[in-house]
Amino acid sequence: MTTENTFANAIDRWFYVFMAVFFIAITLTGFIPDSIAKLAAIEAGERPPFPFVLHTHSVLMGSFLLLLLAQTTLAATGRLNYHQRLGVAAVVLAPAIVVAGFILIPTMHHQMWDGLQAAPEEARAGIQALMRFFNNIMLIQIRVGIVFPLLILIALMVRKSDSGLHKRMMFLAIAPALPAAFDRITWLPHTLPDSPLSPDLYTLFAVAPLFIWDLLRTRSVHKAYWIWLAFMVPTSILIHSLWDTDWWHATAPRLVGL
Repeated sequence: MTTENTFANAIDRWFYVFMAVFFIAITLTGFIPDSIAKLAAIEAGERPPFPFVLHTHSVLMGSFLLLLLAQTTLAATGRLNYHQRLGVAAVVLAPAIVVAGFILIPTMHHQMWDGLQAAPEEARAGIQALMRFFNNIMLIQIRVGIVFPLLILIALMVRKSDSGLHKRMMFLAIAPALPAAFDRITWLPHTLPDSPLSPDLYTLFAVAPLFIWDLLRTRSVHKAYWIWLAFMVPTSILIHSLWDTDWWHATAPRLVGL
């Protein structure tokens, strides 16, 4: 193996550590200021406390991102035995994230509905607009709840037979959830609430470093990205088609029992 190849392989191993740090940085940048502001609003009595399932979901998602960091670091340092042992945690975390997410969606809708019933007349228009926005966001949440576990399943199924697909798919699986952080970064441009375009673009931005590095490294598009696009493109078309339509605003409340 040439010195050039050895150097490229070393960068490749540590590049995945960088990607894990990058995803964590996006999450913290979005959620820390937003959470501080919302906690202050709760303290001032301007909004209800966070439901327990929201805390649970946050802890699970944070744990998954930390797992990515730990796993990439173990792989980069050659401690593959520990990497394989710790990988069992993904089998537990991934289903727990999905379950918590699908509990969180109706919980937040019911909380807003209860707030609407108790709100004074002058505040109801604002809450109703917020509920319509949450109806639309539910489309993105449903996509994450479906795409994430399917891609994780693919990643786990090939962990022994195709390590290249495995490591890429672990990142591509969690990327569709990152718009929840991007949407909270107020200094970024957004198309919300009018269009779901910016969440799609920021998802692409999140995976762009990995894709570009692969393209430079191999001069080809890895099959992981084609698999990912096979899930993302149809769901994006569906989300854009349903976004803010009267049919969806009539259907979404029924899906959460309202």
